[in-house]
Amino acid sequence: MSAPDVMMTFDNIGFSARGRAFAGFPLHANHSTAVIEPHGCNRFSLANGDLIQIETASPPAEIWIIAVDERGKDASAALSIGGEDRLDVTALPESPLHGWLRGNGRSAERELPATRARITGEPLILKAQSPCTVWLVNVVQTADLIEGQSFGSFTVTHSRSRAHDPFPQPIGDVVEEIFVPRGTAKAYELKAGQKVQIIDLEGQQCSDFQAASARALQAGRERFIDSTATRSMVRHAYPSPGLLDKFFDGDMKPLLRVVRDTCGRHDTFGLACTARGYEERGFPGHVSCSDNISHALDPYGVEARPAWPAINLFWNTWLGANHQIMTEESWSRPGDYIVMEALQDLVGISTACPDDIDPINGWNPTDILVRIYGEQERITRAVGYREKEDSPMLTSEESAFHPRLSSLTEHFAPARDLWSPVSFPTHGTIGEYWACREAVTVQDMSGLRKFDIIGPDAESLLQRATTRNVAKLAVWRGQYTLMCDETGSVIDDGTLFRMGPDLFRWCCGTEESGRALQELAEKLGMQVRINGMRNALPNLAIQGPKSRDLLRRICFTQPHVPALDDIKWFGATVARLHDREGVPFMVARSGYTGELGYEVFCAKADAVALWDAIMEAGADLGIVPMGSAALNIIRIEAGLPAAGAEFAPSVNAFEAGLGFAVDLGKTDFVGKAALERAKAHQSKALKGLVFENNDLPAHGAPVFHGERQIGVITSAIRSPSLETAIAIARLAVEYAQDDTALEVGQLDGRMKRLSARVAPIPFIDPQRTRARA
Repeated sequence: MSAPDVMMTFDNIGFSARGRAFAGFPLHANHSTAVIEPHGCNRFSLANGDLIQIETASPPAEIWIIAVDERGKDASAALSIGGEDRLDVTALPESPLHGWLRGNGRSAERELPATRARITGEPLILKAQSPCTVWLVNVVQTADLIEGQSFGSFTVTHSRSRAHDPFPQPIGDVVEEIFVPRGTAKAYELKAGQKVQIIDLEGQQCSDFQAASARALQAGRERFIDSTATRSMVRHAYPSPGLLDKFFDGDMKPLLRVVRDTCGRHDTFGLACTARGYEERGFPGHVSCSDNISHALDPYGVEARPAWPAINLFWNTWLGANHQIMTEESWSRPGDYIVMEALQDLVGISTACPDDIDPINGWNPTDILVRIYGEQERITRAVGYREKEDSPMLTSEESAFHPRLSSLTEHFAPARDLWSPVSFPTHGTIGEYWACREAVTVQDMSGLRKFDIIGPDAESLLQRATTRNVAKLAVWRGQYTLMCDETGSVIDDGTLFRMGPDLFRWCCGTEESGRALQELAEKLGMQVRINGMRNALPNLAIQGPKSRDLLRRICFTQPHVPALDDIKWFGATVARLHDREGVPFMVARSGYTGELGYEVFCAKADAVALWDAIMEAGADLGIVPMGSAALNIIRIEAGLPAAGAEFAPSVNAFEAGLGFAVDLGKTDFVGKAALERAKAHQSKALKGLVFENNDLPAHGAPVFHGERQIGVITSAIRSPSLETAIAIARLAVEYAQDDTALEVGQLDGRMKRLSARVAPIPFIDPQRTRARA
């Protein structure tokens, strides 16, 4: 079989760059952005005329620059920098730089010519005068991380010269590269195990994809991806990376699995655009993806169809209030892509959609690039993550503890930009739950965000930004607190630790609170620095009644910091493994379980050693690794609110059940006036519901008193301890009294009702005596 190129013409429609130019986007995807975290490094292949711009949100900061030519010789002159410094690579944690040195036969080199550049308020911009390879290394000392010294990450933008290839860098060794010009479709063959990468070069484009079993086509049978079979097999409307990632044919045989998805929004499945769809809107003769697919597949003996079902990659659709399909401009950015692995020999087909009369292509159809990688190419599973809409795109990484986690489970889910274990098959979710209740568990919580707030105005800033009185916080003490906006809605929650007179560490859920702190500091003209640590400080939660016994076996503390047994609830200290020469780590008596528990924070390079020590020390205590599924059960039983469930935009802190963390008696803080009004006129309260059976309501299910809806379910689980279904609900205060009989609506809220009674939260240990024990 052969796969010829198919070029369809635009008969009646004239295309231009008007949409892209109007929106202010570049005509070529010639920019890429990377983030270099502390202890991190990144490689850039520069052509003549390329630019790299290096900036940091936490100036001043230093970064090391290594430049080499194609012979491996120092090429600092190509960037007009000195190269007179020497970087000791043996002192760096294992990184891609070491792998690159080994791959180029340079593993024996201990020092490399480098330039130590200091970035102040303005970004550093370097231009390549000749082709070279550049390594940027963010060197941070381990002691600086633990003790909260100033450091930060760098954002690096690589701008390719106009003469340079605008295509994004490959993610492996390319077997074949297929350019799909706008308004066309191309077919190609995939061997079992090969990976296909479909790239939106300029952003906001729709690319339809289909695939068929090559063996079936050779036998004269058409077995394409089937939407009904796929949705039935994965039990999910929109397959996504993770377990719900496969595409099946009509015989329920898997054809492909998703490996990477940097966009996150696609329509699976709709029809590829059709000639009839254009004709009925007044555009006869307009080229369509369905016709293009038929032409591209014609050499394979596939019968033409007027309408092809497809995976509509990058097409931004959603369901409206009346379940109609809504659409807008595509969600994808320049360089976004999806990677799929062929699970058998396939014939694939990709389009570059010609639609210029709808917003789905940003009103301006452009090109698509397809790359095929070999069967042996290992492409790690990942999804795209952006801290903010206009932030650089990151892909899911393995946490610093992954070398140990990966041998215990294959069930991971994205937690911000890291893969986090969901459950461990040896014990299962229920076994992990009971281990936390009765013994001790360890959980990777590295996806938490951490910020260090440093400077003479640090306390003043946090006093204005958070809802509790920071002035009362002593060194080595912490407090659970909130950050709210002016309406009193919760931006983020977390634990704030005071690590010095002018040094605080904020452990929280999202990067938005870091941005809010930065904006407030700039608005008030405060002398303070906010250092975002990203993933430079991985952490573990050690929870359960035997957690203190475990830590006693491994913690060594110096006399100038609190000893482990002296740490009260929300206290903290700095310890080392076993003795004064051991691995350093921060210990905090905190957690998200309602049980006695601690959290430990360490440098990336020490993560595996810390994990091994914890597991060895806890072996006879019954230690069990715990995943996010068991944690969700425990946190609901403990009545602990979660972002996106109990609190969300437009929900104030009192309605989110977080009024206990609001001190209206302190000096002015962001959102105080709104929260004072909310407390005086509170109309909703967060309460528990205990059901009479094990039917489990869904998030968002309506709560009724008779015919009237008076609340909504925010979280629900089956409680192993209470042996029934329980839920957290936001209720009208008139119906929030304990033991009030209510009903939760199922089947659109009317056809089925679940009986429940209002209960206080926490459901278990209402005085939180276990955590304070």
